[in-house]
Amino acid sequence: MMKITVVILAAGQGTRMHSNTPKVLHLLAGQPLIRYSLKAAAGVGTEMPVVVVGHGSEQVRQVVGEDARFVLQEPQLGTGHAVRATEFLLDGKTDLVLVISADMPLLSGATLRHMVSIQQDNPGPITMLTILSDDSHGFGRLIRAVDGSVCEIVEEAHATPEQLAIRELNVGAYCFKASWLWDALKRVPLSPKGEYYLTDTVGLAVADGLPVQAFALEDSAEALGINTRVHLAEAESILHQRINKKHMLAGVTLMDPNSIYIQADVTIGQDTVIWPNTYLRGATNIGEGCTIGPDTIIEDTQIGNACTILASVLEGARVEDHVGMGPFCHLRKGAHLAQDVHMGNFGEVKDSYLGPGTKMGHFSYIGNAHIESDVNIGAGTITCNFDGVNKNPTEIGAHAFIGSDTMLVAPVKIGEGAHTGAGSVVTHDVPPHDLVVGVPARHLRKTEKSD
Repeated sequence: MMKITVVILAAGQGTRMHSNTPKVLHLLAGQPLIRYSLKAAAGVGTEMPVVVVGHGSEQVRQVVGEDARFVLQEPQLGTGHAVRATEFLLDGKTDLVLVISADMPLLSGATLRHMVSIQQDNPGPITMLTILSDDSHGFGRLIRAVDGSVCEIVEEAHATPEQLAIRELNVGAYCFKASWLWDALKRVPLSPKGEYYLTDTVGLAVADGLPVQAFALEDSAEALGINTRVHLAEAESILHQRINKKHMLAGVTLMDPNSIYIQADVTIGQDTVIWPNTYLRGATNIGEGCTIGPDTIIEDTQIGNACTILASVLEGARVEDHVGMGPFCHLRKGAHLAQDVHMGNFGEVKDSYLGPGTKMGHFSYIGNAHIESDVNIGAGTITCNFDGVNKNPTEIGAHAFIGSDTMLVAPVKIGEGAHTGAGSVVTHDVPPHDLVVGVPARHLRKTEKSD
């Protein structure tokens, strides 16, 4: 089987981004730009991809991790120099070298696979990607001979007025025959800017009498390169539309797609309805038949089936089936709502478990607590979990009834079926089926079924 290696160029400084963050680590739909190149490469290469790093190399390595091999380009002397830096790693170990840039996040794996298939049938050493566009985005112009064959690429900075009028543009993605590439890179001339351009390999192939293939993208948006934050915003808008369309075609209702923001890793089950001004971010998974929003923010949260979440914020939480919450609820990291939990407006839960069927009234705060099933938490209940030094736990047994405006001064345990009177300040454990009232709360009597 033919060996195919994808080389991802990620060494540039990205000066036009005006940022301390390496360009390829800027976020698009919640993911670093380079993650999109790695995803596209995963469906094409037969070998582990190679990322050429330079500026901010350690930061890039940390983000990519073990998903690629790394080659350091030092100093950064152009794209030709960057690919040549991989020779020691790839010479004699791959048949085709597919070169893409980490700042082209919309380039798809399907396009790269098509380019590889063309090169496999190409008797020459290069197949390249082009677009037809009136907006050059700084791309070089493709120069064709009278017979239509490719003869050279002229960089925009060196193009004549006549060449600048050419609409066929070099995208900057190539598939090379490896056995020809390494020698050709040694013959690439030094440009007036002191760099070695990968585009010059096209002229070298033509000089060798070898054919260069080029095919134009049907969707020119795939070729969008990120050089400025304006380009980043353009890519965000395109990806936003793609993501929303994918969810709608899979059975999700988006009431106003233009006002609903969904990041790339979010999954949503069919028959879920998303209302306007909703933001779904990070590793969020939403089940089937839910109603989400309007005015809701959900990040890194797992949500079951048939849940209703209105005008609330959820961060790093888990919500099981048939949960209703809102408006104006806040689930913080570690919050876990079991099935059939109801959470009233202006409630907040942090690092706590609410058992099946538990009802939490409005204006309540539950932190560092474990609450069993079918507990009633009255409005205004507070777990006083922080003593100024440590976070302390609260435990509430099944079928307990916590009266409105109760303060539970942790660490404290409320037994199964126990009750607290409205306005109680509970500073000691409450035995099962006890009713306590007052400030501080004291035993009044045992609870009865009528309670």
